[in-house]
Amino acid sequence: MILSHYFPEKKKIYMIDALKAKYKRDYDRVQTIPNIKDILYCVDKVYVEGGFEFRNTDSIVRAGGSWESYKVAFSDQQMQSIRRIFEGEPGYGKTTFTLQLAYDWCNRVKGSPMQDVDILILLRLRQLGGVRSIYRAIDVCLLMDEPGVTEADIGNFIRESGSVVFILDGYDEYPDQHNRHQNDVQRILRLDLFNNIDVILTTRYLPGNLATVTKRIRMTGFDELARDEYIRKAVVGEYDEKGLQYIRARLKANPVLEDLCQVPLVFVMFAHIANEKSDFQNFRSVTDFFRYMITCFHEHLRNKTNKPNVRRYNIYEDDHAALDQLAFSAINRPDQQITWSKREMCENLGGNSYNIYSAMGILVEEEVVSDNSSKEVGVRFHHKLFCEWYAAHHIAYIMSQYGQNVSLDELFRHMDPEDLQYVYRFACGINPTVGSSIIQYLSSSRRADRFAVLCMLERSGNVEDILGTVRDMCSKTVTINGVDSRLLQRITVQLLDIAAGHGIHISCLHLDGCFFKFDVTNTCIIIKSDYRLTNLMTVKVMCVQGTWTQIKITREELLGLLHTCEGLEEIWFEGQRIYLPLSIPPKMILPEMKNRNVPVSFGRGYGVVYQLNWDDGQWQHNITADWPVKLWIHQGALGQQWGKKELTVLSTAGVSINYLELRRSFSNIIDDSQSIILTSGCTIPVLHTLLALVISYTDVDLEVFLRILAYTKKCIKINELRFYDCKVPDRVDPQMIPLLMKQRRVKGV
Repeated sequence: MILSHYFPEKKKIYMIDALKAKYKRDYDRVQTIPNIKDILYCVDKVYVEGGFEFRNTDSIVRAGGSWESYKVAFSDQQMQSIRRIFEGEPGYGKTTFTLQLAYDWCNRVKGSPMQDVDILILLRLRQLGGVRSIYRAIDVCLLMDEPGVTEADIGNFIRESGSVVFILDGYDEYPDQHNRHQNDVQRILRLDLFNNIDVILTTRYLPGNLATVTKRIRMTGFDELARDEYIRKAVVGEYDEKGLQYIRARLKANPVLEDLCQVPLVFVMFAHIANEKSDFQNFRSVTDFFRYMITCFHEHLRNKTNKPNVRRYNIYEDDHAALDQLAFSAINRPDQQITWSKREMCENLGGNSYNIYSAMGILVEEEVVSDNSSKEVGVRFHHKLFCEWYAAHHIAYIMSQYGQNVSLDELFRHMDPEDLQYVYRFACGINPTVGSSIIQYLSSSRRADRFAVLCMLERSGNVEDILGTVRDMCSKTVTINGVDSRLLQRITVQLLDIAAGHGIHISCLHLDGCFFKFDVTNTCIIIKSDYRLTNLMTVKVMCVQGTWTQIKITREELLGLLHTCEGLEEIWFEGQRIYLPLSIPPKMILPEMKNRNVPVSFGRGYGVVYQLNWDDGQWQHNITADWPVKLWIHQGALGQQWGKKELTVLSTAGVSINYLELRRSFSNIIDDSQSIILTSGCTIPVLHTLLALVISYTDVDLEVFLRILAYTKKCIKINELRFYDCKVPDRVDPQMIPLLMKQRRVKGV
């Protein structure tokens, strides 16, 4: 409809209607299996929420219940922002999630964050190569059916509307993310554009130069509950319990796929194929499953065609060298290629071959635009896993053809195992002979050695064949680091499960900055990435190391952890913000726990190491500090009680306390100036070895200020008193300052 410029108020209505029509075409065409294009679903009929982690800078905000929904990212006070990033690995449902938001907006779904939004703009960034203007992108991609709305109109409506949300999907596939020339997408992320408009970005990895207000939400995939919900919702029906158990049993019979089926896209294909194929088999490896799935795609295509064409289709099932080489070239480069023009793809593959892979759904067509508003048909793999599958065939071919003449450093130059693990695993499964060389190559790298074990399993399909390697790995310290990728953590957890399941002793398990809690009900350790360590019977020594994130471990959790780890011979806790129970009542200590007498040690980095006495449940201390100690006391009763305990031990032993900061924890001074009162009611006595006292983030009136001066007067070694970000009296009468403090020249800041 061509609109006259005399009716601007009508243009906004028509623009919104055009947006809704475009989104409806997209969300009504969700394809669950690539090769079945004649059965499409509305997104609301198949969308299931997986797990979510809510991150604020480098910390993880977590709780139970409603926190398992993405909606908390829009409602919780800690997550309020105009910039939100939803991170997720390939296949974790980022695009489907954006379609669900579009559905909610179009249909004003009650309870959705999109319910009351005036204008929703949803753009696929992979389609915007060379498009520098966001208004041009909206015009060309979303409003092609409404030519009467100009770019100027779009800008005016966005600026004048009360509530606007932008969804930018797939930054990791954005062709211009490394372009030196500025564009509106980069300006939006830096808050230079639309600094009063909500923007949601989905991506596999974080862009650089993000605005500091950006909040991060990470998609963690499907757990068992999410998988059950999808089966009921999209495969067998809500009330078909027999059908649900049937698919569950098929997954249970294929434990090698348990990890892969955390990826929603893969589980969706698994569930539908398992439900429909009567000859569904058990698989020894991920390679076996993927080979079977590709065979199903070819079989489905053959069944849809005339019999004279069957032989022609069989050729493409066996010979796909051109597609293999194209896939390998796409991922073995610094900036992986996501999209090709249809012309380029046909030239590389040949017309017949292209038509076959397009009909199978392995290759997908979509429109892409440029800054001059021209459109062309772009082609991409249905999912990155398919690209890795065919690239792995090319690797296996090159290595088998040229053997020792192949430089693996050159062959894998741009292929990080953490990003492309399945290329390595598939190549080992496709050709076990070349797999030996790949495994040796990975084993020589410190960070890739754990991937090598998975490649061994892929090559042989038999856990028994890798037990020697697992045993060797477990003879050293096994570390799960909080800064490791989720993939690396998941692989380590898998290998620990293999070790425990075969009775292999784990000499030392080091949980470095990743411990979240011990789940007493399910008797497992939960780490911050939400993975669970469920089989801990063969762990000999455990070290739990904290970060600046507070961790409280209750009496029940500590005793439950020790009871679950039947073979544990020693456990260490270390970290300034790890808080263990101050004591354990003797009646809670079972006789078997006393008999085992497992050393439980606790150090907070302040020069005192505590060890639990199993006879009375109290902590005995050993002073290791021979240097001045720095100590912080934060909010929270348990932490303040530990702080008091530590300060008293150090001061009594004559150890210099170089620095004590009361961060949001100072309350007052007792009238006789003998003790500091903390916010929990806990008191700190006069510290004769304290050198510097810092009170931060607390307002202090004149009366309390003078009490603080009187307290510091009794701390005979103190030489500095500092207030940080506090409201303090503007002026203090010199007559009120204790003479002793003047004589000692205590510095006040």
